Amino acid sequence: MTIKTAIILAAGMGTRLKELGKSLPKGFLKLGEKTIIEESIKRLQIAGIEHIVIVTGHLSEFYKKLKENSQSLRISTIHNPRYADSGSMYSLYCARDLVNSDFLLLESDLIYEQRALEEILNFPKDNVILLSGQTNAGDEVYVSTSGELIVEMSKSKTDLHHQISGELVGISKISFPLFNEMLQYATLKFERSLKVDYEVDALVRVARSYPIYYKTIADLLWAEIDDSNHLKRAKEKIYPAIIQKDKLLLI
Repeated sequence: MTIKTAIILAAGMGTRLKELGKSLPKGFLKLGEKTIIEESIKRLQIAGIEHIVIVTGHLSEFYKKLKENSQSLRISTIHNPRYADSGSMYSLYCARDLVNSDFLLLESDLIYEQRALEEILNFPKDNVILLSGQTNAGDEVYVSTSGELIVEMSKSKTDLHHQISGELVGISKISFPLFNEMLQYATLKFERSLKVDYEVDALVRVARSYPIYYKTIADLLWAEIDDSNHLKRAKEKIYPAIIQKDKLLLI
């Protein structure tokens, strides 16, 4: 199935960016002429995405304005009213009524080269998460696998019992049936707590009975921006390399 929809999770409070995170959402950080969320949206358009659902929370008015100013792409926003005390799976749960087909799932604080989207969209299986090689960026999530399938994820390598095949990037291709499995699992978890992550909790749990594949791009240029060290690395090292590689795409 050709994927035409993407969900971007953008509810986070950016607390590790301290004062900067209080004044704007992480997606509105600027490394170049445009915000990183605008650059991500442009990349999604280039990849053939026609509808983007943004799950908002902290400083949601920034995303409402972005939606209002968008002319060339259909953007929907949905607010996570519990963003301050919930995890990423609850944000994804909030988008459940806005999608009825397979979709790409991304996070708002990512910068990445176009190849990331191309590789995952062209992957021959329906459900796949993107992995990279070693980044030494700090706060990495490692993914262990068995054969073609994911098995476990953890920020600690010692917690994993299978081969580690890479680091979680935060870009996934999710089929509608897999999404429903994740929602069923999460609904039960929410009875106890809304602090459920879509990756380490939901995807890993569902993967015990549902095949979820992975694609590793060892030399992928990408960064997640959670704190000042991530921001410095992205600004000084990763973003310039991405622009050099993809310089004709974002004009």
